[in-house]
Amino acid sequence: MAEKPEDLNLPNAVITRIIKEALPDGVNVSKEARRAISQAASVFVLYATSCANNFALKAKRKTLNAADVLAAMEEMEFERFLEPLRAALEVYKKGQKGKKEVSEQKRKEKEKKADCEHEKSKEDEEGEDEEEQRMEEETEEGEEEVEN
Repeated sequence: MAEKPEDLNLPNAVITRIIKEALPDGVNVSKEARRAISQAASVFVLYATSCANNFALKAKRKTLNAADVLAAMEEMEFERFLEPLRAALEVYKKGQKGKKEVSEQKRKEKEKKADCEHEKSKEDEEGEDEEEQRMEEETEEGEEEVEN
């Protein structure tokens, strides 16, 4: 848990970026206003987390999930956030699925490459064995000729 209440605040850079994205170009926000928005956002996040945690506890779980957060938004009477949150969640899931597919594809390619290298080294070993066998046969033939 946080040692000081300030540790629970969101990073200033994040708050500044969100504010800039929300306001039209040319609008300035004072340092005090940014701080107030940061504190309000932090309180909102803590409250939403607490409400979502209550839903998880009722379900006898220790892990919060997206359904808990959506239920918390509804309980907190922030229904207007539900659709944007669902849309953002869907985008996130698609992104994760895409990353998983790319990761799986890379893993398969790596395995295929390792298999190819393994087969190549196996073929090289077989080739070396054949070469050694041929050389031994030539040596034996040479020794037989010397004996005759």
